[in-house]
Amino acid sequence: MKKPACILITGASGSIGGALAREYAAPGVTLILHGRNQALLDALAVECEQRGASARVFGFDVRDTARLQAWARQVSAEMPLDLVIANAGMNIDIGAQGQGERWEDVEALLDTNVRAVLALVDAVLPVMRARRSGQIALVSSLAAYFGLPVTPSYCASKAAIKAYGEGLRGWLATEGIRVNVVMPGYVESPMCESMPGPKPFQVTAARAASLIRLGLQKNQARISFPFPLNLGTWFLAVLPAGVSTRIVRWLGYGG
Repeated sequence: MKKPACILITGASGSIGGALAREYAAPGVTLILHGRNQALLDALAVECEQRGASARVFGFDVRDTARLQAWARQVSAEMPLDLVIANAGMNIDIGAQGQGERWEDVEALLDTNVRAVLALVDAVLPVMRARRSGQIALVSSLAAYFGLPVTPSYCASKAAIKAYGEGLRGWLATEGIRVNVVMPGYVESPMCESMPGPKPFQVTAARAASLIRLGLQKNQARISFPFPLNLGTWFLAVLPAGVSTRIVRWLGYGG
């Protein structure tokens, strides 16, 4: 499997997205970096170019799916995308007093974490299918295995991406297109720090990016880490739901 030379990353102004850009930045690599924080994107582009890569930045909200698709189609037409990493995401929770998620926040989360991901894939897939090559990484979460009471909508959105990616992988495997579902645990970031509950086995963004890159090189169906948390969340999915609910409350995620 050749090393990707042209890589598109959404959410590159976030911790994992930025770390992925740095991980891939090297001579001969073109990085297409999307995010909402233009200042962070510009600084990231400079850093990546210092490592020898060519970087182009684009700042807009992925919830504008018409703009997202027009942009992705234009980029796909201009250069062959070897790897697309759908990483942009957000999180909400039920609040410190358990007051519940606001509907407008739920809509924003679903538009960002689910609708925008599907729209991006829809836009880049035709060119990949025509040339019968390419790789798509969809960033889900270990939270996709079992819904946590403190972040129900976030867990639902990541479960949707997990199922979507697994379905795409089975569909597109015979066409030479690799699809991988990335399922991190807790990764050091402002978004992670704002999440309620304990954060066991937390890893740095740089470590997460290294593990993701290795998993994509190996074309792993699920790139899930760290191992202890991955095993634990998987067990939550296979145990009786009543038992799992009691376990997550005992661990401090009860809301």
